[in-house]
Amino acid sequence: MGKFEKGWEKPSPIQEASIPIAFSGKDVLARAKNGTGKTGAYCIPVLEQVDLKKDAIQALIVVPTRELALHTSQICIELAKHTDIRVTVTTGGTNLRDDIMRIYQNVQVIIATSGRMIDLMDKQVAKMDQCRMLVLDEADKLLSQDFKRILDMVISRLPKERQILLFSATFPLSVKQFMEKHLREPYEINLMEELILKGVTQYYAFVQERQKVNCLNTLFSKLQINHSIIFCNSTQRVELLAKKITELGYCCYYIHTRMTQAHRNRVFHNFRVGLCRNLVCSDLFT
Repeated sequence: MGKFEKGWEKPSPIQEASIPIAFSGKDVLARAKNGTGKTGAYCIPVLEQVDLKKDAIQALIVVPTRELALHTSQICIELAKHTDIRVTVTTGGTNLRDDIMRIYQNVQVIIATSGRMIDLMDKQVAKMDQCRMLVLDEADKLLSQDFKRILDMVISRLPKERQILLFSATFPLSVKQFMEKHLREPYEINLMEELILKGVTQYYAFVQERQKVNCLNTLFSKLQINHSIIFCNSTQRVELLAKKITELGYCCYYIHTRMTQAHRNRVFHNFRVGLCRNLVCSDLFT
């Protein structure tokens, strides 16, 4: 595998804790945050357990957003570089016909968003009778009210003898209910004392609603901020705040789920390369 080429000579704590359990066949319930190596913690056992003699889907990795699916598939493909394992990614917002053609090439591992996966199952394109491994990354988002029913449908298409690896930064009631319904005596891993990565310092300010924009203006004027990401809890707030920041004289982009995929990709690319230093977004960005 290509893990050494990626510089993964020593496993991270989440990898060390979860990979041996995943190899044992037990269900895993792991609490892990982004940036800890959790993608490798499930991609490595997924790839290691693929039977190359079978031209069938053997593992499904479900994530909440297209952006995370692309990131995960890139890592998975790099890890499978020196093998004959066939990996593909399929998400909403892309050409369904192209996805169908790729799956017809006898892929063995699929990284997908849940809605697109159901579409492919309903069309009898993705046959799941030999898929014995399911990974749910960012399960707290996957099991929100909008997605929970779709995930239940996905799991109903899998064989009864299957393994589920569930990774989540938080364990809300929806995750606990899912665990009780679908996981069988899962091995629980919790390496988190807090949700902030090492090296990150966190500050907060109590301000009234009408003071928030003035507070941001003060921060921008007093601090040397190279890049900023500002989260809002609705698309309407995203656009309104981006407009107000622009009116203050700062370059500001915004991104949310109501934008077309092409538009989102363009905004995200321009932000990454530094054409604009400030981005207001919904939790899609995470």
